[in-house]
Amino acid sequence: MLSLSAKGLTTGEISAHLAEVYGADVSRRTISTITDKVLDGMAEWQNRPLDPVYPVIFLDVIHVKIRDGKVANRPIYVALAVTVDGHRDILGLWAGDGGEGAKFWLQVLTELRNRGVEDVCMVVCDGLKGLPEAIGETWPLAVTQTCVVHLLRASFRYAARQHWDAIAKALRPVYTAATEQAAQQRFLEFAEVWGDRYPAIVRLWTNSWAEFAPFLAFDAEIRTIGCSTNAIESVNARIRKAVRARGHFPNEQAALKCVYLAVMSLDPTGTGRKRWAIRWKAALNAFEIAFDGRLRTGRK
Repeated sequence: MLSLSAKGLTTGEISAHLAEVYGADVSRRTISTITDKVLDGMAEWQNRPLDPVYPVIFLDVIHVKIRDGKVANRPIYVALAVTVDGHRDILGLWAGDGGEGAKFWLQVLTELRNRGVEDVCMVVCDGLKGLPEAIGETWPLAVTQTCVVHLLRASFRYAARQHWDAIAKALRPVYTAATEQAAQQRFLEFAEVWGDRYPAIVRLWTNSWAEFAPFLAFDAEIRTIGCSTNAIESVNARIRKAVRARGHFPNEQAALKCVYLAVMSLDPTGTGRKRWAIRWKAALNAFEIAFDGRLRTGRK
């Protein structure tokens, strides 16, 4: 039942499946009672102590439909960290009100600090206004890196569809430049060609430059993982699959339970954990050098 619920099936669909496959008559109320047993485990998981140091934390939001008088989109905040040993660790899930907000992110980051996270080398996130300040207030030494993919998607919102490919090609030399100075030169060239047609794109990149540019100062190993939130996208894809199967949820707790079950079923065999750790070895070595031994306090 927990496995079926993690895939996004409703209690009615689970009841019908059990009747069809096993000939078992299990009521929706019974199924709901059984799956609610995970709530205690979810609360314990959400409040568990965390490591003192993480090389990188990825922040992102997914949206779910919750019926609260009427069906509306609500954000679920997700924080995924990479440990000093190269393992993936989802630090928590939080349901917010309305749209994504930096004020709520500050509450999330404060909770993570209170659960033991004393230092983070790099925080990778979207370009939400106010979020860099929230990160700096929580971990003053952390490098805030705006996800390049989010920046590109935001750029496309200002452009006609027929120009997307050309704009993406023109911006690629900016975020693949060898140095920040070279990136600035490539961006000036982009602005000269596209600035008159799409001044909002130029303004977007100009306003985001302070949070976009940091990864350009690092080696390729850090650049590869630090320029986007791709590391968290596979998690989000699994969550969205479960959420879409449900359509909407009756309340916030039901939504969080579904998302939590989806997260807990991510890697049942542990093979993904092993592949992840191997893939991160080169990046962790680069972090150790670039951040002058700050990772050592997180080793057990």
